[in-house]
Amino acid sequence: MNARQIGAAALHRLGSVLPNRQVLATMGRSPRKDLLAGVTVAVIALPLALGFGISSGAGAQAGLVTAVIAGAVAAVFGGSSLQVTGPTGAMTVVLVPIVHQYGLNGVMTVGLLAGALLIALALARAGRWMSYVPVPLVEGFTLGIAAVIALQQVPAALGVKAPSGDNPAIIAARAAGDFAAHPHATTVAIAAGAVTVMLAGARLRPAVPFSLVAVVLATVLVRAAHLHVPTIGHLPAGLPAPSLSFFETAHVPALLPSALAVAALAALESLMSASAADAMSVSERHDSNRELFGQGLANLSAPLFGGVAATGAIARTAVNVRTGAASRLSALVHAAVLAVIVFAAAPLVAGIPLAALSGVLIATAIRMVEVSSLKALARSGRGEALVMGLTAAVTLASTLVNAVIAGLLAAGILALRQVARATRLEQVPLHVDLPPADHHAEEQALLAEHIVAYRIDGPLLFTAAHRFLLELTERADVRVVILRMSRVSALDSSGAKVLGDAIDQLARRGTLVLVSGVREDHHPPLTALGVLDQLHETGRVFPSTPQAIAYARTHLHGTGLLPSLPRPEQAAAAH
Repeated sequence: MNARQIGAAALHRLGSVLPNRQVLATMGRSPRKDLLAGVTVAVIALPLALGFGISSGAGAQAGLVTAVIAGAVAAVFGGSSLQVTGPTGAMTVVLVPIVHQYGLNGVMTVGLLAGALLIALALARAGRWMSYVPVPLVEGFTLGIAAVIALQQVPAALGVKAPSGDNPAIIAARAAGDFAAHPHATTVAIAAGAVTVMLAGARLRPAVPFSLVAVVLATVLVRAAHLHVPTIGHLPAGLPAPSLSFFETAHVPALLPSALAVAALAALESLMSASAADAMSVSERHDSNRELFGQGLANLSAPLFGGVAATGAIARTAVNVRTGAASRLSALVHAAVLAVIVFAAAPLVAGIPLAALSGVLIATAIRMVEVSSLKALARSGRGEALVMGLTAAVTLASTLVNAVIAGLLAAGILALRQVARATRLEQVPLHVDLPPADHHAEEQALLAEHIVAYRIDGPLLFTAAHRFLLELTERADVRVVILRMSRVSALDSSGAKVLGDAIDQLARRGTLVLVSGVREDHHPPLTALGVLDQLHETGRVFPSTPQAIAYARTHLHGTGLLPSLPRPEQAAAAH
């Protein structure tokens, strides 16, 4: 391939993830619905953006900037018409340790690197692979993240300074100890009130944005009663000028693992959210690679204005769909409304009590957990429950990257175990493969005494191969064994090797081995390991089982184990 062809292929790949005229034209389909949906989502997103910004350690302004910049960029360039992007609880869990170790500049650098990685994934068309993530892992991941988010809010809900440490459970326990030493009920009451308003309100009136109602009520109460509780504090009006001053090349190698984790999380959560939007809508279908590209651009853009890493937000996307959004215009309206708040209402936002935001996030964490889904997975089998529980536990005890690795390993082991169980070695009667004329009882009985046919069903991989070897060599005590391989669905090198070992063991016991029905796609591993070389040389590999039976019959006649075949003239005289 020459340089021109490479360039043309690169341009084609880029064009496949950029929004085209047809995609952008959908924004004019139903502007009134999109306007209403966008305003509704912005009202719900405001306290969440503030809360997640503070929880990440980057501050309230960083959360708002992320919702505005990343939300607008992903709305234009993303692969889902109904997706809403912004700061999320899952992302804050990843960002907190980065803030502690590298500061705000490190967080923005990680966001920039993650954006570049997401664009690379989009151009490599990796979006389709995200659909292979096991459901128990996703549910366990969500459960663990919800627990981490709730535990992270404990210090603010109790009105104490967050203790040092990395593990959220330990931090929450220390905060509870500090509160017990110097209790003060005001902040606890505000946080508990916010949780109650959100959870009770969501049951009674799901369409009402009770997160904003809880924040407004708490802010009014604090101001009216002149309560002394921590608030957001000074919040600059407007967006900062774009800058790359935070980027330090020397820190890139140390931050690259964190960037990989952020990119993986952004890809997973965004594509999960886009899939949820598809399921809730009638005709919407997202483009996974275009969605990765849009999220990559969003994460490249947000840090330039002081924002943090963002993903598609499932809760806000669900609200967007349920309130009638028809196109990506609604997500743009959501970003524009938040931008107006940043410019016009910064002093009002600055007076929001931190305890109210912590209560909102605790309630959000509680609502993230779908109890019915957890019960269904737990009932579906111990394996699914194990993967879910392990992923949740590792998420809580370690990092999200370690949780995903542990969950994938556990799911992979269970999947291999199921593959091994799916492989069957079954003895089958000979007469089903013989023409009707050969169904003579005496002949069939003699054949059955000396020939046995085994059909291998399913994948013959390394997980099932040794069990296959034991079953075959323990059963086969006859003169001829026919291995029927037409139903072998998959064959790897380990399976081929064990197949060769079984053939060798049978041959050493004086058993003639014939093979039939080998599929074309299974020849490479068999040929590479020389498994069937000797059988090919002696003509003992057959396209079909009847041909193998005919060869076996001739062999047994030749050894005298079966009566000699009558000559044609003898057969004619007998008639």
